Amino acid sequence: MTDQSRADFIIDVLNREFGELIAIDPAAFRRKFRKMAASPFAFYRGSASLFYADLSGAYADNSFLDEHTSRVWIHGDLHAENFGTYMNASGQLVFNVNDFDEAYVGPFSWDLKRFSASVALIGYSKALSDELITALVTGFAQSYLTELRALAHGGDDAIGSITLENADGVLRRVLQRARLSTRIDLLNSQTTIDDYERRFALADGVYEVDEATRAAVLEAYERYLPTLPEQTRPVASHIKDIKLRKGVGIGSAGLPSYNMLLEGHTQALENDVIIYMKQAQVPAVARWIDDERVRGYFEHQGHRTAESQHALQAHADPWVGYTTLNGVGQLVAEVSPYAADLDWSDVNEPDELAGVIADLGRAVARMHSVADDESSHDLVDFSTEETIVAAIDKDEAGFVQHLVEFAHRYGDQAREDHQDFVDVFRNGRLPGL
Repeated sequence: MTDQSRADFIIDVLNREFGELIAIDPAAFRRKFRKMAASPFAFYRGSASLFYADLSGAYADNSFLDEHTSRVWIHGDLHAENFGTYMNASGQLVFNVNDFDEAYVGPFSWDLKRFSASVALIGYSKALSDELITALVTGFAQSYLTELRALAHGGDDAIGSITLENADGVLRRVLQRARLSTRIDLLNSQTTIDDYERRFALADGVYEVDEATRAAVLEAYERYLPTLPEQTRPVASHIKDIKLRKGVGIGSAGLPSYNMLLEGHTQALENDVIIYMKQAQVPAVARWIDDERVRGYFEHQGHRTAESQHALQAHADPWVGYTTLNGVGQLVAEVSPYAADLDWSDVNEPDELAGVIADLGRAVARMHSVADDESSHDLVDFSTEETIVAAIDKDEAGFVQHLVEFAHRYGDQAREDHQDFVDVFRNGRLPGL
């Protein structure tokens, strides 16, 4: 493919993925694309649609895939920055995969390839040699397989969830930082107190809602409550305030989201809870998977996102549920006070990187193992860990080499694509902008 035709391909994929949303809010996408232009990794984060177009085209490869390993519940956007902390339904701080907006059912190896290529991009940005990048991807693949084998053999040797009880090094520091967070700090950053009552503060990207919109959001909230798991359903008295927030991040450009301030389990203002109701979109990977059983399983994209999070995250946030607003699927979840992301700028030395990436490999294995025949979701009705291990065990060395070669090859491709993207964007070749 020539440079010119690759640039045209990037334009075509991005236009098919985002064209309708760009027409609604071009300013939001100018902001999104400028953020993507900042670095090859930022571009890679925001261009999952291009990644899956490639996996279904020029980079198509069915190695280690069969009828079952092609139908595993996957994260859909498993890059190195989609990890962080959350407070699970048992009140335990966990470091794990986060952000399930792109989750779907598809080939398990697509998750591993997306993560491996992101490791190559991070390694390159830190001026690591190809040999060190190979070692990092190899360590990820081996730790993934070690943990998955342990889970397949009964779990006695599995590390399981990464918590304060078993984390060390960088990930322990992330968990400790999350532990220092408080609900009152979050509330003070997003709200004010007026006449002894808490309300949202107006700020950039935060807007008032009219009475008709408020009524529609309240109705949607009532439809959301029955979707929460009964055994972990939180209790909140009433909604104090509602504000519109417009997504400005790389992944949420232009999408409306409503923040709701709920009174907590007491009248004390320190116990108030913030939840969000966010419009959900078709995941990028779904456009390249032709499986009517999967497509027909979900009522709408909000349902898909919530079900995916429950499927992939053990003891998920008790506020995760779904609803519709004006006929459009919505994801509902808490704005957690205890969310802390892994900051890769703090992880630079090869030994430290190797330890973190090995831990992430175990977290990914844990995620892939959750949504199987022991879960409440019948889309995947077999043991994913046993099936994936059986496929890899036929050629473990080949599997590791497969991921290493892809990481280098697609890391190079993403860096070239970033430059093409910057050129087409700054020269006004992206439609609608």
